[in-house]
Amino acid sequence: MAKAQAPLSPHLQIYRWQLTMVTSITHRATGVFLAAGALVLCYWALSVAAGPEQYRQLMECLSGVPGRVFLALVTLSFYYHLCNGIRHLLWDAVIGLDLRTSYLSGWAVIIAALVLTAITWVAAS
Repeated sequence: MAKAQAPLSPHLQIYRWQLTMVTSITHRATGVFLAAGALVLCYWALSVAAGPEQYRQLMECLSGVPGRVFLALVTLSFYYHLCNGIRHLLWDAVIGLDLRTSYLSGWAVIIAALVLTAITWVAAS
């Protein structure tokens, strides 16, 4: 007698990517990336306490292209995580749960994060 195979659970290759799925995954990823940004912030505070030479070295590192890209991504992650967190708070209040509104709020979160990041970097330069 042949052994019957159990059905396999669906996985990401089967699902069609949707905005709600992408925003959920991105929310988690930005949270992890913000932890890396917090470590750099702690290192920055320690370099300030360690003296001018250590601070100068860190600022040289952060002012280069890779450092600026990292800081821009941390800024984008911060604003995305903030805006999407507000969206989740609205969902907790049972506001905007229908499919159309959830897609509109998803795009609003993405656009707001990009605009706020751009405003921050323009103001900082």
